[in-house]
Amino acid sequence: MVVEDSNDVDLIYGISGSNAYFFNVTINTGEVKLAYPLDYETVPIFSITISASDQHNNRVQKEMHVVVEDRNDNAPVFQNTGFSTSVNETLPVGSVVFSVLAVDKDTGSAGVVKYYIEKVIPNTLDSEHLFRIMDNGSIILNGSLSYNNKSAFYQLELKACDSGGLLNDIVTIQCSPPVFLSITVVDQPDLDPQFVREFYSASVAEDAAVGTSVLKVEAVDSDKGISDHVIYSISNSTRPGWFDIEADDGVIIVAGSLDREQLLEEDEEVQLEVTATERNLNIYGQEAKVSIWVTIRVMDVNDHKPEFYNCSLPDCSFTLQEAQDNFTGYVDEHASTRIPINGLTMVAYDPDKAGSLLYNPPLQGKNGTFLLSLEGPDAGAFSVSPELAAGSVDVQVLVKESEMVDYEKKTEMVVQVVATDSMSKNSSIARVTIHLRDINDHRPTFPQNLYVLSVLENSPTGSVVTSSIHATDPDTGEWGRITYSLLPGNGEDLFEVDPDSGTVTVKNGTLLDRERQAVYYLTLQATDGGNLSTSTTLQINLLDVNDNPPIVSGSYNIFVQEELGDVSVTIQAYDNDEPGTNNSRLLFSLLPGPYSANFSIDSNTGLLRNLGPLDREAIDPTLGGRIVLTVRVSDCGVPSFSTDVNVTINVEDINDNLPIFSQSSYQFFVKERELGVLVGVVEAWDADQTEVNNRISFSLSGSGANNFVLRGSMLGSGRAEGHIWLPPDGSLDYETQALFLLTVSAENLDPQGHVATAGVNVTVVDVNDEPPTLDEDSLQGISVAENGSQHGQVAEVVAWDVDTEAQLEIQLVNVICTKGSVDVGSLCHGWFSVDANGSVYINQSEAIDYEACDLVTLVVRAYDRTTDPRFQAYSNNGSLLITIEDVNDNAPYFLPDNQTFVIIPELVKPSQQVAYVRARDNDSGSNGAIVFSILQVDFISKDGATIPFQGFFWIATSVEANVFTGSIELVTNLDSTLQGTYQVTVQARDTPSVGSAQSAQITLNLFTVDQSYRIRLQFSTPKEEVGANVEAIKAALAQATRTTVYVVNIQDTDSMARAPAQSYLDAYFVFSNGSALTLNELSLMIRKDQDALTQLLQLGLVVLGAQESQEEDQAKLLTSVIIGLGVALLLVLVIMIMALVCMRKSYHRKLRAMKAAKEARKTAAGVMPSAAAIPGTNMYNTERANPMLNLPTKDLGLEYLTSSSDLDHVSLNSLDDNSVDLDGNSQEIKARSWMSWYLGLLTWDSSLKVRKGVGGTCCGLGSLTSLCQALGSPKALG
Repeated sequence: MVVEDSNDVDLIYGISGSNAYFFNVTINTGEVKLAYPLDYETVPIFSITISASDQHNNRVQKEMHVVVEDRNDNAPVFQNTGFSTSVNETLPVGSVVFSVLAVDKDTGSAGVVKYYIEKVIPNTLDSEHLFRIMDNGSIILNGSLSYNNKSAFYQLELKACDSGGLLNDIVTIQCSPPVFLSITVVDQPDLDPQFVREFYSASVAEDAAVGTSVLKVEAVDSDKGISDHVIYSISNSTRPGWFDIEADDGVIIVAGSLDREQLLEEDEEVQLEVTATERNLNIYGQEAKVSIWVTIRVMDVNDHKPEFYNCSLPDCSFTLQEAQDNFTGYVDEHASTRIPINGLTMVAYDPDKAGSLLYNPPLQGKNGTFLLSLEGPDAGAFSVSPELAAGSVDVQVLVKESEMVDYEKKTEMVVQVVATDSMSKNSSIARVTIHLRDINDHRPTFPQNLYVLSVLENSPTGSVVTSSIHATDPDTGEWGRITYSLLPGNGEDLFEVDPDSGTVTVKNGTLLDRERQAVYYLTLQATDGGNLSTSTTLQINLLDVNDNPPIVSGSYNIFVQEELGDVSVTIQAYDNDEPGTNNSRLLFSLLPGPYSANFSIDSNTGLLRNLGPLDREAIDPTLGGRIVLTVRVSDCGVPSFSTDVNVTINVEDINDNLPIFSQSSYQFFVKERELGVLVGVVEAWDADQTEVNNRISFSLSGSGANNFVLRGSMLGSGRAEGHIWLPPDGSLDYETQALFLLTVSAENLDPQGHVATAGVNVTVVDVNDEPPTLDEDSLQGISVAENGSQHGQVAEVVAWDVDTEAQLEIQLVNVICTKGSVDVGSLCHGWFSVDANGSVYINQSEAIDYEACDLVTLVVRAYDRTTDPRFQAYSNNGSLLITIEDVNDNAPYFLPDNQTFVIIPELVKPSQQVAYVRARDNDSGSNGAIVFSILQVDFISKDGATIPFQGFFWIATSVEANVFTGSIELVTNLDSTLQGTYQVTVQARDTPSVGSAQSAQITLNLFTVDQSYRIRLQFSTPKEEVGANVEAIKAALAQATRTTVYVVNIQDTDSMARAPAQSYLDAYFVFSNGSALTLNELSLMIRKDQDALTQLLQLGLVVLGAQESQEEDQAKLLTSVIIGLGVALLLVLVIMIMALVCMRKSYHRKLRAMKAAKEARKTAAGVMPSAAAIPGTNMYNTERANPMLNLPTKDLGLEYLTSSSDLDHVSLNSLDDNSVDLDGNSQEIKARSWMSWYLGLLTWDSSLKVRKGVGGTCCGLGSLTSLCQALGSPKALG
């Protein structure tokens, strides 16, 4: 400020007024400076008075208005910080959710508030932009809500900022601290209910009673916040009326009779559509409902017996009306064993459920299994097949005993087929009538084997030789019609027979020549319609016929092995013509035939030979290995006559061919885990033509061949099949072996062991049967920092499955929260989540708190969605350990301790602990390591003055069990004369490796005890003995005072002093609150505790005194001695005077007693004193006055002789000569009275010394000793 003065003198400036304190003014220059900051919001404008003076004239004053310009020094302030609201999940987008208001005291743009949403919790993509806030503080819903699919709770972190303004010449934007708005989403009934399972199935016996519970379905309201009651109903059924459902609890019950057999075309299952409907309508006014199909399998009960039907599988309808019990069939008589009855179409059927008969016992039920047997008059001749059946089977009646099936005995036979249920034993019987068909089982027979006939050699052609020879045949029909013939032989050209009548006539009369042959033997053969024949011999004797052809002797049927055998046979023939002529000479030749080229015959000898090895397989199989050669025997006559003979060569088969497979290799496929299924069929054939050589047996070899069973069966001559099966209790495993390379061998009964082989490749088709496996490497532990330090994916759980079609997902089974290996419940359950692909995400990063939980164990498992329902789909559980890493989010804190710290400067030495603090930090590692330091030390004296003390204390840090202890130790000696308290401010600071440190402070009060509280105790024993007994002395003193006794030193007394004490002990007596005892307080407390006093006296205590200097001068010592002797002398005089007075009174009392006795004898009998007497004394009133001495009782002022007991009030003038009761109780009472007197004397002596300012040494014990010697024992004092 500027002031003008025309005198050009120095001016003095000043400022005054109620607001002048804001400024400082330099009085000689007028420069004004701001002393305190201004606040526009408090005082926007004010006035001050400025003045100037030249020290001669009056001061000049002027009022000045100060206008305070506003600056942006205030942040917006929310009018309320506790925000919460609830909204329906159906709240339309754009609706106002909540409104907030923040006020900024600044003006202009600095007072214009803008609002911001800093964070939305949960922090997901859906919620990031779910809300927006307008300039007026209204929070608008920016997207749709969903209680069930999104979140039921949101927390918005809000911030209000002004629009900016100048502050310290810089444009500054001020923002409020964040506030939080909690939004609770209220669920609405907008979702349909859901069944808790995706599929329901159950089974029930077909004989279940009405009302039987079958299955319980359960559906819940998808609106989790409402959970409306659900009502159940059956809305559709493949078998209406069979089942019903209880509306309230969803239990499906049997409502009608069940019949499994009606469901055979429906896989024995009933499908029910169950609908679950919420009791209340949804928000759209519609019913909220959901439906699910439930499968109920009706289990079989053995309620049927097998029946017979006239049909052939599979074309049978098996209606009850079609069941029959009468059947017919046909069979040839003497049919071979196992030949079935023709025309018999019989099927046995049991509608009950039956298992497979490939296993024993049958699989999947026995109700439909039944036995088949035969009964009836002709049952022994037949058998039934099969004997055991299940479900339905074609029934065959087979010939068992062919001899019993004889048309000539019976033309019709009857058997009964019995089907018996293997479980219930119920049976059905069917009558089978078997019509026998006649076969040609009888040969014609002649009455005689030989007929002798005769005919003239010149008989013309057609002449009857005989007509009486007839054969008979019992067969009927065509089989009984006989045809006659003459077998080839000698004379066959000469005679013939009528085939119908059997009449033998001359066939060619010109050939009859008796000269060449006089007798002819012909064979007459009778053949029936079935080509069965018999023959008889006709001996025809010729007369006058002499021209005959050559005759061959015998028949030729030769057996020879193929390849090895040779044919060598001579044809025997002769001619009856004249011997030695050409007419009797015979020539042999082979007639052309299919196999004649393989043989040769000697034309002269008739020797027949083969030209090379014979091969059975080269012969037409229909011939059965038989080669028929025709040999012609001719004579050499002219004209020549010849005879042909057939030579049958039977070529016997040998095993000279190997079996041959239909394929060189076979490829089969079979599913793994299937039991007893057919794997495949191999086929082989053998070219050998006999069953013994072409019968084939199969065997299987190769790695894994023991996993299969090979069963062979014959298809026909030389052909066989091998069925490869899995054992009934065996299956294959794709994961163990996916391909079997086997060799199938086919062999017959060749002794040389020739074998044919073919490859069999069995491919195992994978079935999803193996559970998945968690990868242990992916379950290695991970670490996650707390308090929102990490986000997103932190790990990935990997699983694998050996199955080829596996579809895996990872499932979270459990979450275990532990802190220091102790289970802390479910507080960490929402921290992490596991996706189906195994990704592990942080779900609530800000909620992760190391101090609450330091280890999260995620128990996971893998699930294969495509696993076959028969097998386990889940892996074993695995644990992913997530270690929560600590961050420095906790400040150290001091542990409460009610300890009071006391310092006795005289006792405390440097490096000695005088106090301590204990602190903890909930963080771990270096974040939780604490270092202590002393920030400030002040000494507060008793008058309240504060004196800084630096460098007198330091603090050392130690740790045990995570508790850090700071030991405060003395650096240098303290002044023992100071009286007051040391206030020590200690800081506990953690030491994080990353980030800023956090700290806490505490102020300790260290109470000092100065030398004025030092008390000296003198003992009659040397210092060595006192030192040996110091613990007992301290214990007795602590017992009496309830203080802590600090012993300073123990020393011998000055040898020049005439005191009875030999040593002294200096000590402090300090309470736990830091206060100390004075001498008077100590004396009073010791007097109150007689036991402690007794113990101290026994330990040698003689004097209690205040602190004294070891350098006190001799004059003070002598003064004390003189004063002590004077007091003791005074006491002795007083006591002696009292003793003399008592003796005088006792003497006078005796005199008066004698006088009274004389007077008493003069008193008349019965005269008693008028006053009441006190028994045992000569006292006649209650004031203890003795009428003889006429003296009142009065206190002599000897407090140490008084006692609270009435025993101390006995008269000194009693008639018992002042005798004292010497029993134990009286002695104890008087001893205690004496000790009290003695302690009073010690206290009085010490008090005297304190008042006079002299040392503690006195003649206390010496004076007392002299007094006791003068008066005698304490008993005399009594």
